Amino acid sequence: MAMQRSCYMPRLTIRKVVPIYFTMVAAFLTLLMVSLHGTSPVESSFPYKVPLDPKGLVELYWNVSYPEKVVYFQILIKDLNDGMIFGMSDRGAFEGADLAILWSNGFSFFFGDAWTDQEGYIHNDSQQDYQLLMAQQAPEGLYIVFKRAFSTCDPHDYLIEDGTVHLVYAVLENPFTSISDINVSAIRNKGLQRVQLLKPEREHLPTLPPDVRSLVVQAPDVLVPNQETTYWCYISELPKNFTKHHIVMYEPVITKGLEGVVHHIQVFQCSFDDETIPHFSGPCDSKMKPEKLKHCRRVIAVWTMGAEPFYYPEDAGLAFGGPGSSRFLRLEVHYHNPLILKGLIDSSGIRLYYTPTLRKFDAGIMELGLVYTPLMAIPPFQKHFVLSGYCTDQCTNVALPPKGIHVFASQLHTHLAGTSVSIMLIREGREVEVLNEDKHFSTHFQGDGLVTSCSYNTEDRRSATVGGYSITDEMCGSYIHYYPRTELELCKSHVDPGYLNRYFHLINRFNSEEVCTCPQVSVTEQYREVPWNSFSTEVLNSLYGFAPISEHCNKSSAVRFPGEWGVQPLPQIVKKLPSMEPSCGSKKHVEHAGSELVNFEDP
Repeated sequence: MAMQRSCYMPRLTIRKVVPIYFTMVAAFLTLLMVSLHGTSPVESSFPYKVPLDPKGLVELYWNVSYPEKVVYFQILIKDLNDGMIFGMSDRGAFEGADLAILWSNGFSFFFGDAWTDQEGYIHNDSQQDYQLLMAQQAPEGLYIVFKRAFSTCDPHDYLIEDGTVHLVYAVLENPFTSISDINVSAIRNKGLQRVQLLKPEREHLPTLPPDVRSLVVQAPDVLVPNQETTYWCYISELPKNFTKHHIVMYEPVITKGLEGVVHHIQVFQCSFDDETIPHFSGPCDSKMKPEKLKHCRRVIAVWTMGAEPFYYPEDAGLAFGGPGSSRFLRLEVHYHNPLILKGLIDSSGIRLYYTPTLRKFDAGIMELGLVYTPLMAIPPFQKHFVLSGYCTDQCTNVALPPKGIHVFASQLHTHLAGTSVSIMLIREGREVEVLNEDKHFSTHFQGDGLVTSCSYNTEDRRSATVGGYSITDEMCGSYIHYYPRTELELCKSHVDPGYLNRYFHLINRFNSEEVCTCPQVSVTEQYREVPWNSFSTEVLNSLYGFAPISEHCNKSSAVRFPGEWGVQPLPQIVKKLPSMEPSCGSKKHVEHAGSELVNFEDP
């Protein structure tokens, strides 16, 4: 199993005590704290990693055991004060969260499973499903290792499943008499991180060819703007006479210390029609950016925070270089700087591994979902609001080969309000299969439709969240990786603007013409003017459920395939797949209402 270690493991002993804070007997775990003087936990046991805070002071590592249906967590706390809180919640808030807490009463440290109610008060969980495995001191900080089953059948526990998981964290800077005395609202250093905890199972990683080469596409020495959201663009150039190669793997190159600020990275290839692209390094929305920057649309590589290196199948590779291929690449780095940190210098990018020995198939990347436009919006105060983007069979019939394509991976993306994403394969109005990041094969993809659906939670927002590029805007997107490559680069949709104007007009009439929902102002401003209540929300939701769509069935040049793509009828789904009920799995939890005592002792 992935938890094997070469270092000394302390012996665990259980002793029963009666804590003064509880009326029932609690089982306490005594764990020896080992100082290994230079030895850190084996990182290979935890292949996935993400910083929890923007400064990188708290790092999360994890691994997944599918046979056990368990996630193993390792947290590195670089500057331990009086403990920390780690947990999961549906909306990324501390209300209604499932928590693992390491805390101190000023004399001893404790570890326990807890939960918060909708008012944010912390309660010990009578079913202790976060199970502490190890605590270890290293020069870089304190490591704690614990595990948690996917499903526990505890009503206070979060169900770990495929899709977006909102992780919450808080650093405790004061001791507490008991766990219930912790006031989350008063904690300064806290936040959330979004990851996909469950990773695809892999029997083995493809072997890189012996003649593999590498190229780092990066923007050197970028002074990260002291603002929350920045998209930074950089033009890179391949050598002249660069022949056709196949990209077989890529991985992120993140500047040390900025792991919590670099949100995602993309590499695009520019249009072959442009003989040259002016050099540029600056914000993607800068007025000084070259006009030809928008011609760089062909996706080469996509990485989001928490993602692992990406491998192509052994019989396919992504072609670049050679005749018909531009030498110019556009790097796009999304910086998320919520603390408005100043003076950050970044040189992050993506390392491409490529080979001159061409494989059997050229691979392609297709972008699905919703067009990034404010035409699509999520009302405020919503616990569960779904938006869907469509790639219709009208597009796949025109753009894909008769024998279909082989889809082998996908990547999903939303912003802060997103709680889950799915890609559904539709055939003749029937849901056929869910496509996700796992390997998937479809031999009859032509003639099928693809629906990318995203769920959002905006209970903590007071105005509509529109589609767009800012981290506080929303996206509903996915990339599917497939072969053989076709010209289809982007297949997305948005609601028909004419029908949306009818919605704004109705809202204005319903409110006695007192609300300025008029075409003289932008769509974003019109959404802000809507008085959000059950009526305006339900009408908008209904509109998205029946209004025609406008589809973007685009080549990499941004030119649409021949056809009528505006005012298309919304694809109708007449039969859905049955839902899968989660199983409780192993019930190896500890029934008590107390926390586990952690003694920090040298060997």
